[in-house]
Order: sequence, then structure tokens, then C-alpha cells
Amino acid sequence: MHLFRLARLTMPGLAVGFIAGVLAGGLAAIVGQPAGWALVSALTLGVPLGLFGAGYTMLLINGRIRLGGFAPAAAYWLIAFPLARMLHEVLTRLILTGQPGLPPDPLGFLAYQGIVSAGFAIGFLWLHERVAPRYWQRLAAHDPAARDVYLRYAEHARAIFEASERRKAARGARTSVR
Repeated sequence: MHLFRLARLTMPGLAVGFIAGVLAGGLAAIVGQPAGWALVSALTLGVPLGLFGAGYTMLLINGRIRLGGFAPAAAYWLIAFPLARMLHEVLTRLILTGQPGLPPDPLGFLAYQGIVSAGFAIGFLWLHERVAPRYWQRLAAHDPAARDVYLRYAEHARAIFEASERRKAARGARTSVR
């Protein structure tokens, strides 16, 4: 798979991850950090989160991660999010001070980021599940991989809808019996 096609297929995860990092940089500006620091923060977090987001999407496309499942997303981000945050810390310090450095308690830092990763996984998965299928639907006419993953999403959505309808019918049947 050539690089352009790979980038095009993984664009949903890349975009969601990058935007999350850039928003964190925006928050740095809101709390009073100088604009240059906020920009560095946005890029040093946005780029790693974008690349890890693209990695998540590639695993999804290749069937290594289950569609719509929180547990696989949480497991992925349990590793990826702390690594992205550690890169963010080291790169930000390097760019702003000229010297790389780790947080004072690297293991505690990684443990805390692992805890925070569950919240990030929820937000990432929620947004990715809304953006990716529509994006792949647009690519489906020209790209077999996009078509395959889009059809998997469509089948998944159909199965969820049918299960929901069966639950509603069962509830209605129980209610009418009373």
C-alpha cells in the first residue's frame, strides 16, 4: 500500500488525534501561556496523537480492532496516550528550553496518563465513529479497502439496530402482558 493511499485511508484517526492535541494547545493559550508556547504544545501533542490515531484507524481497517468496541480502543489508548504525552513533555521542553528532559516522576507520570487515557479513548472513539464511516463512504467508489471497511460499518450498524428493535419489541410484549 503506497504512502498516499495509506494516509488517505487513515485520515479519520489522524484528524481526530491531531485536532485533540491542537485543542489541548488552545487550552494552554486560554490559561495564559504565551502564544508561542501554546503553539509548540499544540504541535508536540497534536502530531503524536494524530499519528497514533492513524495507527488505530489502520488496525481498524485491517480488522485487528473490533468496530465500535470501547475495550479495544481503551486498550490501544492505554499504551498510545501515555506515550504521546511523554513525547509531548520531552519535545515541548526541548523546543522551549533547548534541553530534553523527562517529567520529575516518569513512572508516576505514565501511570497517571494511563488513567486519563480512558477518558481520551471515549472521546476519540465517539468522534472517530461519527467521522470515519462517512469519510470511507465517500472513498468507497474508488478504494476497495475503504469500501470493505465501510460495508463492515454498515453491517455493524444494521446488527445494532436490529438488536435494539428486538429489545423494544420484547419490552412492548412484556408491558402488554401486565
